[in-house]
Amino acid sequence: MTAYLIRGATLPDGTTTDLLLADGAIAAIGTGAAAAADGVAELVTVEGEGLIALPGLVDLHTHLREPGREDAETVASGTRAAAVGGFTCVHAMANTTPVADTAGVVEQVWRLGRDAGWAEVRPVGAVTVGLAGTQLAELGAMAESAARVRVFSDDGICVHDPVLMRRALEYVKSFDGVVAQHAQEPRLTEGALMHEGIVSAELGLTGWPAVAEEAIVARDVLLAEHVGSRVHICHLSTAGSVDIVRWAKARGINVTAEVTPHHLVLTDEKIRDYDPQFKVNPPLRTAEDVDAVRTGLADGTIDIVATDHAPHPSEDKDCEFAAAAMGMTGLETALSVVIETMVNDDARDFDWADVARTMSTAPARIGRVADQGRPIAVGEPAHLTLVDPTARWTVDPAALRTASENTPFAARELPGSVRATFYRGRATVLDGEPVERSGDRTPTA
Repeated sequence: MTAYLIRGATLPDGTTTDLLLADGAIAAIGTGAAAAADGVAELVTVEGEGLIALPGLVDLHTHLREPGREDAETVASGTRAAAVGGFTCVHAMANTTPVADTAGVVEQVWRLGRDAGWAEVRPVGAVTVGLAGTQLAELGAMAESAARVRVFSDDGICVHDPVLMRRALEYVKSFDGVVAQHAQEPRLTEGALMHEGIVSAELGLTGWPAVAEEAIVARDVLLAEHVGSRVHICHLSTAGSVDIVRWAKARGINVTAEVTPHHLVLTDEKIRDYDPQFKVNPPLRTAEDVDAVRTGLADGTIDIVATDHAPHPSEDKDCEFAAAAMGMTGLETALSVVIETMVNDDARDFDWADVARTMSTAPARIGRVADQGRPIAVGEPAHLTLVDPTARWTVDPAALRTASENTPFAARELPGSVRATFYRGRATVLDGEPVERSGDRTPTA
């Protein structure tokens, strides 16, 4: 197996050092790394000066579409995009066709990820059979399968029945699982196309009120407290939800929450042109909400950044706004958006250690992924991402590695570029380009 000597990279704590990756682990750090590399038969030297070395990024919320919608994405294409974005582990959501509500389907997704080899794929199991919200899925069987599922979600649909949600929280508690809730009260969002507010009123579009999210968040943190189980709030998007989660944590409730990159930067003003690329669930909110979720991420109320990478074929977005699918791609732009909105924002106390915490360590902990999100230390698994924080790049949808082009950041210049990604000690990305297992870079798109 090829070993890698990374020279002069900067760790999240600001320390500059050399790193030797060998046999799937971090073999040496510091002045002894070069000496330890002497005599290694297959050694590649990577110049890390000016680059930030992060633990491999972990996404708790990815839609890989396979099985069933391979026209939008496959496990292979999605994880390849993930590697380019700096990710070494992704959690594949359950809303596939068939739904990932049995041990057989989650094992299929897990094996597809293992065969692709770009990143670890951890399937998310459905909470209810067929996402129908009427009967619990095979939670225990999925947890005991080869995929070792620990995160369960009907994402895209809210588990709106409080009795069913309570039963799910009780069930997953027995094996230290977590229910990841898509917080959306269905009766309050019937026919909704965007955030309910001034812009929706001016455009004449049916609105999705903030209270429809906040009511479910409030209910579920109280249910989690009652049961003594873990609950995770998917794609939190409103100032009120931040306040509820902050209150719940102060009370000692075992709740975690995520924010997406697009909710950190985009607002409902983007809908004024009726561009379907900005149609997403939950919808883009107000500038006040954006400020609140940034503050929540900085102060730890919101635990992680999760992409909610949701690829769609062009025909699902190249249509009138009302008919368009909801969702945006995000694996390849997530880190850059976090750099722009959080690291480079002088008003926020958010540094590279916070990036490592919110995009690697905490999501791995929530998902109970034992060998991901680990500190950069000798003997730890060699999941590593090298980032050039000074680089600038312009998003070209056609050049992204995902199989779909529905990015909300088309033609936008973003800071920061992933220069290398290492998964289990193997380079999946070098010089910003994907590397096949044979060692040959894939052709530029």
